[in-house]
Amino acid sequence: MDKKKIDVKQMTLIGLMTAVICVIAPFSLNIPISPVPISLGTMAIYFVITVLGMWRGTISVLLYILLGLVGLPVFTNFSGGAGKVLGPTGGYIVGYVFLALIFGFFTEHWKGKIVMNVIGGVLGTTVMYFFGTLWLAYLNHMSFMAALWAGVIPYIPGDIVKLAVSMGIGTQLRKRLVKAGLL
Repeated sequence: MDKKKIDVKQMTLIGLMTAVICVIAPFSLNIPISPVPISLGTMAIYFVITVLGMWRGTISVLLYILLGLVGLPVFTNFSGGAGKVLGPTGGYIVGYVFLALIFGFFTEHWKGKIVMNVIGGVLGTTVMYFFGTLWLAYLNHMSFMAALWAGVIPYIPGDIVKLAVSMGIGTQLRKRLVKAGLL
């Protein structure tokens, strides 16, 4: 991406991918063992980063967070507002930015290298989980380990599946957008 300017095509793609996150991320399932619901938010982030890369994808994630902060119901369970970011899942929402940057870095620097892209996704997810776990532990007066068991460990298998599906679909869309001259 030309870092000096973003043209209309790029703005359109960023806006479209922000909308994709806003549509997918609110779908979630509350589970009794944790204050953190099973969410499609990470899947949406993986998909957008796979398609757009680091900078455009991170801008899209930031726009999503801003839309949620102003009250649009784009966070889990179709909620929004600053209270959601300050609540138990707020650390994960902030962690989305780091997930986007790290995963995006790997997808841009190792294009087509599935193993390196998976490593980037896992590393980015780990950093997102770190922020989420710290915040969850702080708010609920839990140990880090207890928060890890409540907000991370049960979700790892699902995130592996979400990463694989998002990369598979996202890679195909990215190829078509590049072929069409849109990326």
